[in-house]
Amino acid sequence: MSAVDRHFDPVLLRTFLAVANGLSFTRAAAELGVSQPAVSQQIRRLEQAAGRQLISRDTRTLRLTDNGEAMAGFARSILSAQDEAVSYFTGSAMVGRLRFGAADELALGELPTILRNFRQLYPRINLELTVTQSGSLLRRLQGNHLDLIFINQEADTDLGRMVRRDRLVWVGLEGFEMDPAQPVPLVTYHAPSFGRAAAIGALDGAGRSWRITCNTRQVNGILAAVRAGLGVCVLAQSRVPPDLRNLSGRTDLPALPDVEMALVANPASASEPVEALSKAILSLPLSPLGR
Repeated sequence: MSAVDRHFDPVLLRTFLAVANGLSFTRAAAELGVSQPAVSQQIRRLEQAAGRQLISRDTRTLRLTDNGEAMAGFARSILSAQDEAVSYFTGSAMVGRLRFGAADELALGELPTILRNFRQLYPRINLELTVTQSGSLLRRLQGNHLDLIFINQEADTDLGRMVRRDRLVWVGLEGFEMDPAQPVPLVTYHAPSFGRAAAIGALDGAGRSWRITCNTRQVNGILAAVRAGLGVCVLAQSRVPPDLRNLSGRTDLPALPDVEMALVANPASASEPVEALSKAILSLPLSPLGR
């Protein structure tokens, strides 16, 4: 068979990957919902198309040959590209406008990748992005200026769909020291802000005095001030950058409440594009800031 005549049927590739992943014809057959002889036949057809032995098997063991390992890599790439193409042309019929808002620290992780993929899958949706503080986003949603928002809010608020629950922690430079007799130097967002309210509420509840050394509307301003040693800030534990330290439990600062990262939809907005983006974000593995 010439190179021009070679063709790797996606059905055969999926069967091969099922066998390769479990190293078992029996498990592959159960996974695919076909008989074991059918699996064996499809593997033989793929080996004929490749002109190489892909699987070595005896009475007790099954393993991929070197060519089989190579085929597994190609199969994953081919099937991934095919799935992308199917999703692209399936989703391309969705049209309209989606006004999306995200809290700025949530927009610094994997969210840009999710939004880029969303645009590729739904190119006929005009995606408008607003990045600001959670309180402002919620007011804009309630004013019908946004369709979907991704925000930080107090845990157990029961508003929207929770993406992740986390604990707020005090964050500062390694070795940052505070004099218990002096006010806590606080780097925070402008009000209204859940993190700001949580920090001040915890300090007031513990009878600790405080002073705000930096007021900002952006997470980059928060991080810059903390890195400059101007004070401590409050972040979700999973969002602490690698160059800063979680100071909770290492100082006499009071405990902080839990926070939820949540998606809140506008009930008056078109549900289809809102649900498509919501599903993409709900599958998002959020990582620390700056990683």
